[in-house]
Amino acid sequence: MPNRNEEKIFEEAINVANIPTLLMVIVQLTGELHWLDAPYAPGRQTGLGDNDSGGLSEEHQTEVREAALEAILAWRDGRPLALADPDEELIVRMLSVAMAETVPEEYGPFTAAQLGQVKFLDHDPIETPEGFKVLVIGAGVSGLCAAINLKQLGVEYQVIERNATVGGVWWENRYPGAGVDTPNHLYSYSFAPFDWDKYFCLRSELHEYLEHVCDQFEVRDTIRFSTSVDHIEYQKSRQTWQVQIRSENGEVELLEANVVISAAGIFNPPVSPDIDGLDSWIGEKWHTAKWPEGADLKDKRVAIIGNGASCMQTAPEVQDDVESLSIYQRSVHWAAPFDQFRKPVPEALRFLLREVPLYRNWYRVRLGWTFNDRIHSALQKDPNWEHPERSLNAQNDAHRAYFSKYVEDELGDKADELLEKVLPTYPPFGKRMLMDNGWYRMLRKDNVELIDDRIERIDKNKIISSNGEEREADVLILATGFDVLNFITTYDAVGRTGESLATQWQNDNAKAYLGTVVPDFPNLFTLYGPNLQPGHGGSLIFVVEMQVRYIMDIISKMTKEGIGAVEIRQDVHDEYNAQVDAAHENMVWTHEGMTSYYRNDRGRIVVNSPWRNVDYYEMTREADLDEYIIEPMRSNELIAD
Repeated sequence: MPNRNEEKIFEEAINVANIPTLLMVIVQLTGELHWLDAPYAPGRQTGLGDNDSGGLSEEHQTEVREAALEAILAWRDGRPLALADPDEELIVRMLSVAMAETVPEEYGPFTAAQLGQVKFLDHDPIETPEGFKVLVIGAGVSGLCAAINLKQLGVEYQVIERNATVGGVWWENRYPGAGVDTPNHLYSYSFAPFDWDKYFCLRSELHEYLEHVCDQFEVRDTIRFSTSVDHIEYQKSRQTWQVQIRSENGEVELLEANVVISAAGIFNPPVSPDIDGLDSWIGEKWHTAKWPEGADLKDKRVAIIGNGASCMQTAPEVQDDVESLSIYQRSVHWAAPFDQFRKPVPEALRFLLREVPLYRNWYRVRLGWTFNDRIHSALQKDPNWEHPERSLNAQNDAHRAYFSKYVEDELGDKADELLEKVLPTYPPFGKRMLMDNGWYRMLRKDNVELIDDRIERIDKNKIISSNGEEREADVLILATGFDVLNFITTYDAVGRTGESLATQWQNDNAKAYLGTVVPDFPNLFTLYGPNLQPGHGGSLIFVVEMQVRYIMDIISKMTKEGIGAVEIRQDVHDEYNAQVDAAHENMVWTHEGMTSYYRNDRGRIVVNSPWRNVDYYEMTREADLDEYIIEPMRSNELIAD
């Protein structure tokens, strides 16, 4: 039975807990469905906040909190859940009530999985042929997910990581203010909860999480650090991949693996802008992705080229240190209110999230609906919409009005001067939606200047704009992003016929079935592949988990059925990508009003997924080997130990 001290901690936690989440916990703990009806059913809240009060009166909030405390303490004392596994119909009803909006019936299985009724890390060990090996390239978010799943599956594997530790982009990017723009209770593995300090963590806490996960699941010893992959080539006679790796001291070694999982990511290499005279810069200069340790901007004149996500995080962070800050805007972005920026999770609530998995799961599910599929319908073009130049449909236009009013309010007395510069003319969500961490308020400061004239050239320590204005600076920071359209840039891949993957993908026109497999490249799987970024928002990590589950299913079937090679059929691949392109034609990212790293020079969307998460969940629940060219395993040619 919980002692008085523990009861007090639970009481403190429940007093600051989220009411819509508590209601779902009460329903499952007690089986009492009247909590889903008025007067307890929450009201809908605009924006991306948690809606902590649910819009309930103080009286009804108190009733909910008292009932939650009683139910949780009884559960803690050993009373089982009345509804341990609600059916899919009830789950959809519960989520609809929790979000105060209608959730389609098809979200039943998907939400059940998010609640833990379907485990994404729940593999029975398989028997593999002697010598069967898997090689994973990269130990970032995707590579760690693959390694943990492979370990549980009981498959021999090795991870090759070019950095000295895990984390990928969350190890490499250390610029001031670097952090997630998805809440970290969602931007995390479903199988690895964490005691988060903040709602939206900075880079250091996220990297700490990835280090923690690596050690929690004991995969560090399977990772070969400070080693890069130069080249992989399929050996069709052996049904294996030959992998050339290079150690930190330049020593080259050849490895062989039956399966290769590429988790190299797309946020590399950094892009340097094509500006005349850039190399003549005589002051300090660096890219945000290469932020030097110990960099000091105190009382310096700083110029930043680019105003996307990395600049929006960096500039407000350094604004009070610098003498002046000149931001050269290359394009205009939409930004949403960021109410929980730098907001710590109350200690009592951290206790509740740690100790009550049911609360944690429902809190995560609500975040998933808010940040994932909720706005998908707003991104579809309405052919009868009367304002196609500014928005896509009535819902999208309402978003435009909401965000526009927010920006105007944030600019305050500088709105007349700055609004035209910062307010996009294209529809909301056409480019990556950024989170406002004080950006607009920063622009009001006297030492900050936003320049929207194109840079003509650079001359030593001067930046000359197209209108002839010259500005001097001591430090030049390139916030110009990454070469994301060329999906695999850190190594060469050569397939069955001798053609390189870069050639097949025409460098910037990558295509893959389910973003995962490519014709002519048997037994090669790409995590965070083409058309997989959830551009409408949400957590890429759950997308990767769905991919990895699909890949584990293929590997299991290969070993059980004696299959040596699986290669996606060309017709299946082509039909899928035709569906992807057709879906994109009706979505915001093909709108003519802006340019974006989402699409290549031919206008094709390469990065973003057109699918809702629920769609991709169904697509990847089980691998259909009829979609593949199958070769029996040549047992006498397996890799020797």
